[in-house]
Amino acid sequence: MGSVKIENMTKTFGDFTALHDINLDIKEGEFFALLGPSGCGKTTTMRCIAGFENPTSGSIYIGDREVEKIPANRRNCGMVFQSYALFPHMNVFENVAYSLNIKQLNASNPAKQLGIYARLLTKRFGKYPVDLKNKVMEILKYVELEHLAERLTSELSGGQQQRVALARALVMEPAVLLMDEPLSNLDQKLRHSMRNTIRTIQQDLGITTIFVTHDQEEAMSMADRVAVMDKGHIVQIGTPTDLYSNPSTPFIANFVGTSNILKGDVQGEENGLTVVKGEGFLLRSSNKAKKKEVDVIIRPEHVKVEAADSAIDHTKTNVIEGTVIMSTYLGSIVRYDVQVGSYQLIVDTTYSSGANIFEEGKKVKLTVDHERVLLI
Repeated sequence: MGSVKIENMTKTFGDFTALHDINLDIKEGEFFALLGPSGCGKTTTMRCIAGFENPTSGSIYIGDREVEKIPANRRNCGMVFQSYALFPHMNVFENVAYSLNIKQLNASNPAKQLGIYARLLTKRFGKYPVDLKNKVMEILKYVELEHLAERLTSELSGGQQQRVALARALVMEPAVLLMDEPLSNLDQKLRHSMRNTIRTIQQDLGITTIFVTHDQEEAMSMADRVAVMDKGHIVQIGTPTDLYSNPSTPFIANFVGTSNILKGDVQGEENGLTVVKGEGFLLRSSNKAKKKEVDVIIRPEHVKVEAADSAIDHTKTNVIEGTVIMSTYLGSIVRYDVQVGSYQLIVDTTYSSGANIFEEGKKVKLTVDHERVLLI
């Protein structure tokens, strides 16, 4: 079984607490992402699962087995590192086969170990068994690298090296695949391609995968569920849709996507809508407020920009008056920065060919539907 469960795990380094009471329950076959800014504890969490760090307290289970006292090489976890950690003096085949050699070395008697040591120490002695060779070539074919089996990894592109690292982890048939920022060294176009490759392989194999990243786009596009971390705490766990549509804190709203965050005071209710007033705005929300002072969350794509003299029915939508301070053409969208009171709101509008773009200094009206105004 490849499920992973963490109960009440803390990790301290001297006087510094890196992880505070971490609890996770990752299902078998799930693609699970740990998302957060640098220093939030996501890599430390993964290293504890892998066995590279020992938790100060708490329990870790892989399947039904508690693993804190089991060394890293006995946990049946495959690891893909941020730097790939490939051997530059070995070719692609040898890098991938290395995992199997070590696995066989740990499980073999002294007589068989001699042949394995020979394969590891020199290319001139020792031959690869047919079953091992077939297994390596099968996984290289799976990641579309079989034609580069004899090439040195130092001669490969970044994307090819990343696939070698992935093949080396997968060839061991691990219960859990751990990936620590594996795409951070790739350019934007290649990152997008490799996201699709990794997700496709994960779904084909059904392998439980834990993916560490600081890039919310990676987490949102690949993961079944995401745990957002901050300062050693898990702030919220949910599907990408849940996190984006229903962030539990302003931090989540701002980290998962882009948000306009306004401070407001609840004035009461009107026709079933919560009325919130702040500096430069009066808004009605279909969301209920649990407190008097609230954070108002509005996503940029949920705002429409209209000319200042437009006739808008205030009873059907929220209307905010503002001034365009910057307009940026981004191809499929136009991004506006609009001054509203002391706030600078970001507004993303779909651009259609020939449409007018509001110039800087132009007075405008912003409209936001009631259900798009989130109160936290």
